[in-house]
Amino acid sequence: MDKIKNPFSPGAGSPPPELAGRDEILQQATILLGRVKEKRPEKSIMLTGLRGVGKTVLLNEIEKMAQSMGYSTILVEAHEGKGLALMIAPHVRRLLYELDRLAGAGNKVRRGLAVLKSFISSVKVTVGEFELGMDIEPEQGAADSGDLEVDLPNLFTAVAEAAEERQSAVAILIDEIQYLNEAELSALIMAMHKMQQRQLPLVLIGAGLPILPGLAGESKSYAERLFNFPDIGPLSESESAEALQDPVKEAGEEFAQAALNKIFHITKGYPYFLQEWGYQAWNHAASSPISTQVIKESNELVRDRLDKNFFRVRFDRLTPREKQFLRGMAELGAGPYRTSDTAEVLGAKPSSLGPVRANLIKKGMIYSPAYGEIAFTVPLFDEFMRRAIPEAPSS
Repeated sequence: MDKIKNPFSPGAGSPPPELAGRDEILQQATILLGRVKEKRPEKSIMLTGLRGVGKTVLLNEIEKMAQSMGYSTILVEAHEGKGLALMIAPHVRRLLYELDRLAGAGNKVRRGLAVLKSFISSVKVTVGEFELGMDIEPEQGAADSGDLEVDLPNLFTAVAEAAEERQSAVAILIDEIQYLNEAELSALIMAMHKMQQRQLPLVLIGAGLPILPGLAGESKSYAERLFNFPDIGPLSESESAEALQDPVKEAGEEFAQAALNKIFHITKGYPYFLQEWGYQAWNHAASSPISTQVIKESNELVRDRLDKNFFRVRFDRLTPREKQFLRGMAELGAGPYRTSDTAEVLGAKPSSLGPVRANLIKKGMIYSPAYGEIAFTVPLFDEFMRRAIPEAPSS
């Protein structure tokens, strides 16, 4: 089969050829964007889910939807090495200049730029890190207190008012939002509280690991009244078949039904793995329909690619003790796991594992789905750990 015409392209955030099983989430986003633009209150959205379920793909799709509805957008990815203020300021500047080019009278955009300049000064962003590059005086007393919980809501207000004056709206999309520190997440929640109170046209769509609802609730008890937290999980068997079969048929080929069943059994319906299997199965198949024999023959190649590209990059960030902890979890099966059971496998006291458990949560490797329980944030990571460290930990 022609490898150039292969419809699949597995990669971080790469759009799949068929966005199957996500209609409900996209409809929820459509309602949010439509209502906020008409100044009707609606909860913003925080997408939560494990690695490889397509949260980044959904954020990109929602950004396209927002732009088609007349929104100005900001899409950023949070990470541990860069603060929220530094991360978002250049995008706010760009957005305000875009609004300035829209038709409409008034000076809200210029005020937004003045507030942004005050905000940048307050968080001590140096010229080397970010140059505002405009001849405008900062607005004294607006977003310049140095307290992010005060300044970020004021900045968002100025931006939203500028958009409102230009008969537009703003969508801020933040991926990997769990990497924001406690003060940044709290400031973000407070800013969105102010948007809802004043019915200003600014929405937030975030995406993060399953720990996100807990982090938001711990930061501000009213977070659940500001956000919906849809869980983005694996696809069903029929949705998985659609994600694989539809793009292949569009290219003039097809999967045998038994092959689709086999791939679902292996991947458990996780979208990233489906894309990887679709890609390799197409390349390996000599002709259509793609058979179960092709899937069996591709198994070692796909597993090797996943181990090197998807799993290994996370594994290599771990300390020896963290690896041992995760190998102890994997010894118990797919999970979730009780911390006490993991401790028993490792021959350790549960209390002694507290620091390593906390570090693994901070690194985004595990999360707590319920009190006293832990689970991998990466699907099928237990199988990888048993391959990476074949020998079970000794108690």
